[in-house]
Amino acid sequence: MLARDRGMRGIVLKNHYTSTAGMAYLVRRQVPGIEVFGGLALNLTIGGINPAAVEHMTRVSGGWGRIVWMPTFDAEHQVRFSQEDRPFVSVARDGVLLPEVQAVIALIAQHGLVLATGHSSPEEALLLLREARRQGVEQMVVTHAVFQPVLMDVAGMQEAARLGAFLEFAGGTLLGADAEDRVRRFATAIRAVGPEAVILSSDLGQEGNPLPPDGFSALLDLLRGQGFSDQELDLMSTQNPARLLGLP
Repeated sequence: MLARDRGMRGIVLKNHYTSTAGMAYLVRRQVPGIEVFGGLALNLTIGGINPAAVEHMTRVSGGWGRIVWMPTFDAEHQVRFSQEDRPFVSVARDGVLLPEVQAVIALIAQHGLVLATGHSSPEEALLLLREARRQGVEQMVVTHAVFQPVLMDVAGMQEAARLGAFLEFAGGTLLGADAEDRVRRFATAIRAVGPEAVILSSDLGQEGNPLPPDGFSALLDLLRGQGFSDQELDLMSTQNPARLLGLP
């Protein structure tokens, strides 16, 4: 209700450990007047790279499960980046996507879903985007492209954009002392790839952080302070996300 009452057209519900397609259906029934979508992150709790889980999501009432994130917290790249000793989910081996990943991409193409690259390495993300384009996936996004552990460089982001993907810039919490410096880095990268290839998101909802509408509003204000016009901000915050989700 808060997002709707603040004038947001829609939101995406993301959970790293379970599908949010059913939740999106229930929220739409309880809170009319806002577009609510869900998705599935292919972490260990749902079996990792699990085509059956993706297929099941497409059958949830309403069809509001739209996004398939490749592994996030359990991604091999995330675990290695964090220097953790625990199981992980791989998407590629020796520079080649695993067969089950190719199968998931085929389902994404078949059902008109969105492929998000999750916490894959920049190299893995580009492998995913190339295969997705080959298989006919129309909507793709590089998950928070410049955040850890992804840290995609400008050349990689430009290639991703050429492949037809959006680059996600997620504000997160902007309460820390590094917020303005982080947004300046965002601004430099956004100008390098062009606002037409960018979507902005809050990546909020965690305990102790600002509420998503508040954090998102703060991100827009800080980018406005970096010289982005209202037209550019509208493109990145409303028009491009609407295209990604298939909204007219």
